[in-house]
Amino acid sequence: MNLRLFLVFLLDLAAVFAAWAGSLVIRFNFVWPNDYGLETAIVPGALMIVQAVACYWGGLYRGIWRFASVTDIKRVLRAVVISSIGLLMIKAFSLRSGPSIPRSMLVLYPLLLAAIMCGGRVAWRLWKEQLLYGKVAATGKPVVIVGAGTGGAMLVRALERSPNWRVVALIDDDPKKCGLELSGIRVMGGTETLSQTLADKNAEHVILAMPSASPAAIRRVADIAVGAGAKVFIVPGLDELMGGRVGIDAMRPIEVEDLLGREMVRIDTLNVQKLFKGHTILISGAGGSIGSELCRQVARFEPRRLLLLEVNEFALYSISEWFADHHPDVEIVALIGDIKDNVRLDEIFAAWRPQAVFHAAAYKHVPLMENDNAWQAVRNNVLGTLRLARCAKKHGAERFVMISTDKAVNPVNVMGATKRLAEMVCLALTAVGETRFEVVRFGNVLGSTGSVIPKFQAQIAHGGPVTVTHPEINRFFMSIPEAAQLVLQAAALGKNGDIFVLDMGEPVKIVDLARNMIHLSGYTEAQIGIEFTGLRPGEKLYEEVLADAEQTLPTPHPKLRIAQPIPVPADFLDSLQRWLEQPGPVDDEAVRRNIQRWVSEYTPVRHETASLAIRAAAQ
Repeated sequence: MNLRLFLVFLLDLAAVFAAWAGSLVIRFNFVWPNDYGLETAIVPGALMIVQAVACYWGGLYRGIWRFASVTDIKRVLRAVVISSIGLLMIKAFSLRSGPSIPRSMLVLYPLLLAAIMCGGRVAWRLWKEQLLYGKVAATGKPVVIVGAGTGGAMLVRALERSPNWRVVALIDDDPKKCGLELSGIRVMGGTETLSQTLADKNAEHVILAMPSASPAAIRRVADIAVGAGAKVFIVPGLDELMGGRVGIDAMRPIEVEDLLGREMVRIDTLNVQKLFKGHTILISGAGGSIGSELCRQVARFEPRRLLLLEVNEFALYSISEWFADHHPDVEIVALIGDIKDNVRLDEIFAAWRPQAVFHAAAYKHVPLMENDNAWQAVRNNVLGTLRLARCAKKHGAERFVMISTDKAVNPVNVMGATKRLAEMVCLALTAVGETRFEVVRFGNVLGSTGSVIPKFQAQIAHGGPVTVTHPEINRFFMSIPEAAQLVLQAAALGKNGDIFVLDMGEPVKIVDLARNMIHLSGYTEAQIGIEFTGLRPGEKLYEEVLADAEQTLPTPHPKLRIAQPIPVPADFLDSLQRWLEQPGPVDDEAVRRNIQRWVSEYTPVRHETASLAIRAAAQ
């Protein structure tokens, strides 16, 4: 025991005598009882021995006084209880003939002992914190915290020691908390008072300390804060905090993904694990946005191995390195290959025999595929799907899950039409064989390659303008992890020939998205303007998730529904394959005409860019 701990030990022993003497004085109305002279020496001596054993056994000297906490108080109270039991035993078994120990001492002594021992530790911590952080606390930027619950309390305590922040007010919509204080900081009122509070406190920063709040609640508060000219920060989500990955003070500037975010997805983990545990899983397009997230999600369920099929060398390298760093326990097989290459596919399936295939490889960029690349979109999205699916069937894969898109519904562009054809390929292959074919259809994912959000961020960083194709255009959005988890859930629920439709929530107007990103970046629309450029080739104003002739059925999962698909003609595959395997090239107009032979709902559109109608609508 070092000198500091030895001195603390002596203070705890001295507390025994102080508590004993103090309780005697209180018992006899602050007059020293001369009849207890012998007991004043003998009983405290015996109690000191008991106290020494109790303090050592209770671990009182493991904690650092500067960081005294509830844990240290509990240890003190355990030692006090043991010391009180010692006093009770002394009273019960004393054989002396002098005055008996007053019964009130059994109450007064432990109370005073606990007060002295706990008070000393708390006083020391307060003094040290004042010495270390007292001057710092008054130097930071004034900030208002929204949320006076557990998250807010944790954040206030964390920021007390920060030289960068000074909490000046709390906001909470719970009327019971209005007017109360948390660590000396007053709750000023509900979110409707936020603008006035910022003005009164001369604060320009707001931190949203609502880890479990819904995206709608976050969006509402952020709108108020941004409208008042404040910079908005947000604390980590509840799942990150509970997982211990970050602390409550790891706040960051609020991003548009937080405003568009959706409720946490909950999947049937046991059934999903049955699908993957101990199995070999192949994922095509494994280096892409959806494919790579599928790899990460599948890895949670203890597969035997993951086959990562990717045509892009760098993308395959990147996802392989991620697994080496984060999941070295998962066996990864990195496979360069083109899904149109029958020889390579046969080699892979014969060597590794995957039980399940997740087909995420596709050309997805609408304008690029519309002109000059239409035939390549057909070959990759349709012929590639046909060859991969037939190879899975040939080698006895149990399940084939194709990732589709909402653009396959009533398609107006080549990309969407090719994905609809790929869906029809999977449905046609359900007729024979034991491989179960399923399709999962969803819309845009936040942060994916080619997503509008990174584009807007780059435009804002360069001083604008932010370009939006049309003032009325809207899209459905979903986070990449949510989409991947729902794909896995659909795979576990699906039957042969099912087309799953994900609950995409409410559509978001792209111009509103642009405005939010400008404001969250600290600019006004006068500083960063919005320019309407006209719909791009193959682009439509509104996306859909169901075709007109389709209906949906519910599933056990609230965010998944099953579409009733349009029947596929009996001779579909034979006639399609003859077209797909022609040497080419095939011009764009011929591609569109031929797609219409099989996809009757496909209606190609033409757009005039920067039209007068768009300019008028933007006024």
